Amino acid sequence: MKIQELWLSVSAVALGWCGTAVAQTVTSPPNSSSELTEVVVTAERRHTDLQTTPISATVISGGDLANLGVIMVDALQFATPGAVINNFGQGNDFNIRGVGKGEHNSQTTVGVVTYRDGVATFPGYFQGEPYYDVSSVEILRGPQGTFGGQNATGGAVLVNTNDPVIGGDVGGYVQAQVGNYTDFGLQGAVNLPISSTLAARLAFDSESRDTFYHVTGPNGGAYNGNPGNVRIGSARVSLLFKPDDALTISLKTDFDYLNFGAYPASPYNSTEDLFNIGVNSPQQGLDRFGRTILKADYVLPDGITLRSVTGYQKGDTQYQADLDGTNVGNSYFADNVWETLWSEEFNVISRDDGFFRWIFGAYADYDNLTFVPNYYFLIGVPPGDKTTEYRLQGTNPTSAVAGFGQLSFQLTSGLQLQIGARYTDAKTTNHVQVEQYGLPLADEQSQKFTNTSGKVSLNWTIDPNNFLYAFVSTGFRPGGLNVPVGFGTPAAFDSEKLTSYEVGWKNTALEGHLRSQVDAFYYDYKNFQVTVGYPQLPTFGFELNNPNPTHIYGFEAQQQAVFGDFSIDDGLAVMHSSLGRFFATDPRIATITPCDPQAGPSSTSCVDLTGHSQTYAPNFTFNIGAQYKFLMSDKDSLTPRLNFGYVGPQWATLFENSSLGDHLAGRSISGAQLAWQHAKFVTTLYATNLTDQHYVAALNSGLNFAGPPRQYGLRFLTSF
Repeated sequence: MKIQELWLSVSAVALGWCGTAVAQTVTSPPNSSSELTEVVVTAERRHTDLQTTPISATVISGGDLANLGVIMVDALQFATPGAVINNFGQGNDFNIRGVGKGEHNSQTTVGVVTYRDGVATFPGYFQGEPYYDVSSVEILRGPQGTFGGQNATGGAVLVNTNDPVIGGDVGGYVQAQVGNYTDFGLQGAVNLPISSTLAARLAFDSESRDTFYHVTGPNGGAYNGNPGNVRIGSARVSLLFKPDDALTISLKTDFDYLNFGAYPASPYNSTEDLFNIGVNSPQQGLDRFGRTILKADYVLPDGITLRSVTGYQKGDTQYQADLDGTNVGNSYFADNVWETLWSEEFNVISRDDGFFRWIFGAYADYDNLTFVPNYYFLIGVPPGDKTTEYRLQGTNPTSAVAGFGQLSFQLTSGLQLQIGARYTDAKTTNHVQVEQYGLPLADEQSQKFTNTSGKVSLNWTIDPNNFLYAFVSTGFRPGGLNVPVGFGTPAAFDSEKLTSYEVGWKNTALEGHLRSQVDAFYYDYKNFQVTVGYPQLPTFGFELNNPNPTHIYGFEAQQQAVFGDFSIDDGLAVMHSSLGRFFATDPRIATITPCDPQAGPSSTSCVDLTGHSQTYAPNFTFNIGAQYKFLMSDKDSLTPRLNFGYVGPQWATLFENSSLGDHLAGRSISGAQLAWQHAKFVTTLYATNLTDQHYVAALNSGLNFAGPPRQYGLRFLTSF
C-alpha cells in the first residue's frame, strides 16, 4: 500500500516507521588471546571464514557491540564503514554504499534487509528492536542477490542470538545499567540443560530512561503529554533439540514491548537547540510485536544438509506526532498499523569439501499491513474537520516467492569459481479507502514484479594469508503503487535494479596479529525510486523511477590487530555518487508548471538533478577503536577503550536544497569506557558522544530529528 508523501503548503509530510533502538548488549571482558581468532560469516548459508569469503562485511560479536559503543541501532554507522542510519522516529533510512531506503512510505521497501536468526524481519515498521544476548551482528555490503533476494540491493544485516547449549551446568549472566537521564537497565540470560538432547535458554532486556528533550506546550507552557520517556521490555525463549548427530531443531520466540514515548522534532529552519522542542499535539511511539522462528537441520548420510527456516511475526505500531514541530502551528499526524509476516525458506546444502559444492533453495513470504479501521491513519492541517484532514484505512498485502542456487567449482587448490542465481516473483496489492480533505477515494490496485538476479565470482586463495576475489552481482528491489489523488488510478513505479562490480583483497599478517580487508566497487544503479510532485497536482507526492542510471563507486578498508594486551580496529569508506539525467518537481514547492523527467525544461520548480548525489551517500566515513588490558593481579584487570566514528555530510533528498534543510552535516562521535574485571564480575564506566555533539540525525516532513546526546553511566556484569 503506497502511503503517499503529502506535500502541503504548510508542511511537507512524509510517512515513516519506528526506528529508535535502545540496544543494549553485554559488555564482555576483552579477548585475552594475543592473536586474532577466526571470524565466521553465514551470508552464504554456511559457516565460513570471513578472510576467505568473497564478500565485503563487518562482523561484530555480541560483547564487542557494547565495547564499540553500539548501544542503539543508529550507532552501527560509527562502527562499520560505508553505512548510514538516519533515524526519523517511526522508521529509519538504513543505507549501505548509498543504497537502501530513500522514501518514507510502506510501498517503497527497504534496500538493506535485517535478518534475525535467519528470518527476514518486518521490512519497514518495528525497527527499534534491541540487541540483547546477541552472538554476532554481520553487516554485509553490496547487493545480496542470490541469498538475500529482494530488498537487499544495498546489503543485509544478520543478527544472530545465542543458542541454548546442551550438556553442562546451568549458566548465564546478569547485567545492570545506571546512567544519566535517569537511565536504568537490566538484562540477562540463563542456559538450562534439560536432558542430553534438549536445552533451553531464557533471555530478557529492559530499560527505563527519561527523555533527552525539553518539551514545552502551547504558549511555552507545560506540556502534558509524553515528551519521549522510554520504557521498553523484551524477552526471548529458545529451545534446542538434538536427538542425534543428524537432526538439529531450534525454536525461538521473542516478545517486545517498546514504548519510546515520543519522537520530538523541530522545524528544519528552527534556531533553537535540537533538544528544545515546542509542541501542541499528542505524541506517541509504541511498538508491540512478537516473532517465532523454527529452524530444522537434517544431515543425510552422504553429508548433504536439508534445512527449513520458518518465521511468523505479528506486530502493532502506534505513532502520533506534531507535524509542524512547534507549539504555535496546528498540524498533526497519527497512525496505527497492524502487521503480520509469514516466511518460509528451504535449503539443500552440499558438503563443504570436494571439487563441486552447491546449495539450492526456495523461499516464500506473505506480509499484510492493516491500516486500522475507522481511519486511524490521519493527517490534520489542522485536525478536527474532514475538509482539513487526510484519512486512510484498509490493507496492503504483499507476497513473494523465489528459487535460488549457487554452484562452487574448486578449479585448483587455490582457485574457485562461484555462480549463483535467484528468481523472484513479487506482488503488492492495495485495498484502501481514502478521505482526501472531504473527497472519498477508493484504491483497489495490484501489481506484480519479477526479476532474476545473481552473482559470478572468481576467488583465489594465494596462500594461507592472502585471498583475492572479483565478482559481478546484481540486486533487485520491487516497485509499488501510488495512491490516487482524484485523477483516476495512477501508474505504478517500477523495480530498482543494481549491478555491482567488486574486487577485494583479504590479508593476515604479522603471524596472525594483523588482519585486513580491502575492496573497491562500482555500481550501475537503474530505476532509482524517488518521490516528486504529482504531475497534475504537484503539492501531492508521486513516486516514479529515475529514467537514467545512477553511478556509485568507492573504496573500503578495514583492519583488526591484536598485539598482546593491546588491540585496535578501524575502517574507512570513500565513495562518490552521481545521478543520470533527470528532471523533477520538488513537491515542497507549490507550482503548476509541467516538468518532464527526461526533458524538463529546467526552471525554478523543475529541477535538473543530473549529477546530484545519491541520498544518504556521504563521500567519506571512518571509524577507529583501541583498547589496552592492564593485568593487575591473577583476578583483576583494567581495560580502557576509546572509540571514534565519523560520517561525512550527506543529502536527505535528491533536490539538494539547503534552504529546505536537505543538507545534513557530518557527524563526529567519540566514546570511551573503562572496564574493571574481578573474577566473574565486570564493572564498566562508559560514555557515548563524549563531546555532546548535537547533530541532525534525519530529515523527514521538514522536521529535524536529533541524534542522541552524550550519555554516561555504569554497567555491572556477572556471569554464573
